[in-house]
Amino acid sequence: MEEANLVIGLMSGTSMDGIDAALVRIREADATLQVETLAFHTTPYPADVQAELMRTVRGETNVAEICHLNFVLGELFADSALALMREAGVARSDLLCIASHGQTVWHQPDPIEWQGRPIRSTLQIGELAVIAERTGVVTVGDFRVADVAGGGQGAPLVPYVDWLLFRHPREGRILLNIGGIANLTVVPADAHPEQVIAFDTGPGNVLINTAMEIASGGKYRYDPEGSFAQRHPVREGWLQELLQHPYFAQKPPKSTGRETFGEGMVRKLLRRFKISNAELLVPTLTELTARTIADAIRRFVLPEAEVARIIASGGGVHNRTLMKRLRELLPELEIETSDAHGIAPDAKEAIAFAVLGYQRIKGRPNNLPSATGARHPVVMGKVCLPPEAG
Repeated sequence: MEEANLVIGLMSGTSMDGIDAALVRIREADATLQVETLAFHTTPYPADVQAELMRTVRGETNVAEICHLNFVLGELFADSALALMREAGVARSDLLCIASHGQTVWHQPDPIEWQGRPIRSTLQIGELAVIAERTGVVTVGDFRVADVAGGGQGAPLVPYVDWLLFRHPREGRILLNIGGIANLTVVPADAHPEQVIAFDTGPGNVLINTAMEIASGGKYRYDPEGSFAQRHPVREGWLQELLQHPYFAQKPPKSTGRETFGEGMVRKLLRRFKISNAELLVPTLTELTARTIADAIRRFVLPEAEVARIIASGGGVHNRTLMKRLRELLPELEIETSDAHGIAPDAKEAIAFAVLGYQRIKGRPNNLPSATGARHPVVMGKVCLPPEAG
């Protein structure tokens, strides 16, 4: 018996540039899921909200400001979902749920000792109760914390969906997402969940975007098509120093964020190398992203799994310089974008959280302990009911 459901997935990632919203139809038959994307759009954050988010991840806001921002983001996430519903012509009664990742403002994957206990933590904001109230739709979110409570790092979460949607009976694949942080999922041929390898490789677009924003005084939030990366040479001395960062040698499972690779790092580099124009850093930071992705694949993936193809998604696929370098660094692997498999690269993570929300509503475990390091599978996601459902 086939079952079809409509779900909206909401996502804002490490780049902190806006909210991705995807409306998907999920069909379930013979214990498999098929996902069809019906509509997708991105809503940029207002400039003042993005600035406040940046202040938050730098640790410059207080509890009252974070509390306020949590509810502001709830309103913006709800507005994004409602706009998508109008665009697609669907009513709230047509939806099984809305699944919101929210916005990560702090991620502490390495445990901090407290009274003899190792405590990991993570914080996503974008109040779920506001989304449920404004849309009238059951809302699922705050996914990461259940995995953290189960001993995991709370990231990466998309590998579970990669395994569900992209596994192939005869071909091993790497699902590469180049968002603010770059992460990959290795799905061996005919893989069982416990065979999946997944981790964050390090910076994706975040360092490039930050350097571009500083260099342009806010005119550019990213390097359009990687054009600025070709204006200046890669500084090998700078690059070699950056490659010594201990995260790159750390074995999976591992995850990271702006706390490690963010504005603080870029400004430190500007001082360290006495660079007056941040644009000069862009080629080296682009090479750093390409090199660390390729190195992670050679160091941690190819010795463990036979793979033939990389399926890339995320905003980084639009950076032609970055993608060209990846193909040069990994000539033995076929590299294509998720478009070839019916999923728009910019929409993939919003689609993934729609699937995670669907599985939560069905009461099914939706993490991959092999990716996050959790002790066991857990059912991730908190559920907020709209008023009439309560």
